[in-house]
Parts: sequence; structure tokens; C-alpha cells
Amino acid sequence: MTFLDSFLIRAALAGVGVALAAAPLGCLIVWRRMAYFGDATAHASILGVALALALNTSVFGGALVVALLMAATVSTLSGRGYAMDTLLGVMAHSALAIGLVAVSFLQGVRIDLMAYLFGDILAVGRVDLVVIWGGVAVVLGLLWWRWSAILTATLSPDLAHAAGIDPKREQLALTVALALVVAVAIKVVGVLLIAALLLIPAAAARPFAATPERMALIAAGIGAGSALAGLQLSYLFDTPTGPTIVCVAAGVFLLASIVTLGRRG
Repeated sequence: MTFLDSFLIRAALAGVGVALAAAPLGCLIVWRRMAYFGDATAHASILGVALALALNTSVFGGALVVALLMAATVSTLSGRGYAMDTLLGVMAHSALAIGLVAVSFLQGVRIDLMAYLFGDILAVGRVDLVVIWGGVAVVLGLLWWRWSAILTATLSPDLAHAAGIDPKREQLALTVALALVVAVAIKVVGVLLIAALLLIPAAAARPFAATPERMALIAAGIGAGSALAGLQLSYLFDTPTGPTIVCVAAGVFLLASIVTLGRRG
């Protein structure tokens, strides 16, 4: 028996990988106040799943392409007279609805819709691990390369222009990274819970971080710990794994909020 023969080991590696990639992205989304952006991109990916199944191609590839298209569309329209929150709300729910309707038209294809909506981390295989960690490596490499520029563009577009940084280019880099995380996270937490894994660890880490880098590291720790603890609790109590992981992260956020209120009191 080899190390990866255990489905729990594969699930743990998948959960930790997604958490490590989602943490710094979640911090950037929190700083930009773009919570709906991650939600819209995640919801759109179900349409990519339907198209991939209809064309008999890779689900990861279909989800990635549609997530990229959604993110690019939102980025393009946001500066043309559309309120960002309204635009994201309309596109997120429309894309999810279109994807679910498209899935219903698939003939001769057996699909476990709940696995795509809420994740099926216990079914992660060796090939899935390669895809997940490959995507994680690309995302972390991209953020390591562009971190300073993306952070500057996030905190102050005017300062970014003065430093010779194009904020739109950095937003594009963030968009690509977000689409990759959404595509690799579908198997782990599902379309409906991806935004939660992006935002909750970052929000929980915020009160304890003095620097952006420290916040990203603390968020990564919270995300990875939530994945491992959620997996263990799901195994013990026979609960859905993806939602259990998010519940653990939410519990950490609640504790962080209580500690913060206690300090202020």
C-alpha cells in the first residue's frame, strides 16, 4: 500500500492545496471589497462543467475557460456605467441558472450535480491531485511574481500609476489566478462553497495581521486547518465534507470576531 492509496490522504492533500492557493487570493478580494467577484466566477463554472460534459472534454478545462470568460466580462463591463455589485449579482445567478438548465439537457450522461455544487473531496483521485497541485503551483507562482504590483494596485491605483504599474494588467493577473482556483476547487468544496473558502479564512485572519503578507500566511493556515479539521469531523459524524470544511472556517471566524470584540472592550 502506497501513501496515496488512502482516500483520506488524497482528500487532505487536495483540501490543503486549495486552501493554500485560496488564502492570498481571498485577502486580495477582501481588500478590494470584491466578495461578489469570486462568487460570480465560481457560479459561472457550473456552465463550464455542463459544456465539458456535453463535448466530452475535461471538466477542469471547461470550468477554467468559462470562469476566465466570466471574470474577463465582469472586468470589462465594470468600468462602463454598471454598478459592480449589481452587475456581479446579475451575472452570478444568471450563469448558475443557465449552467443548471444546460445540465438538464444532457442526454446519456450520468452526472452527480451535488458533487459539483457542494464538492466531493473524498472522491479525489491521483490525477485530480496532479491537476489541483499543478493549478496551485501556477497560482502561487503568479502571485509570488506579481504580489507587490497587485498589492500596490489594490491599495492605491493612483500610487500604482505613479510607480509605472498598470492596475488593469494587475487585475487581469488576479482574474487569471481566481479562475484557476475556482477550476481546481470544484472537486473539493463545489461551486456554491468556493467563495466561502476564499473569503472566510481571509476575514478571520484580518484582525491578527499587521502586514498584508502576514494576513495571507495566517489565512493560509486557517484555510488548511479548516480543511483538515472539516475532513476529520465529516469522517467522524458522516456529514457532507465540503460544507463541514466551511463550517469549521466559519467557526474560526466567529472565534476571531469574539476575541477582537474582547480586545476592544
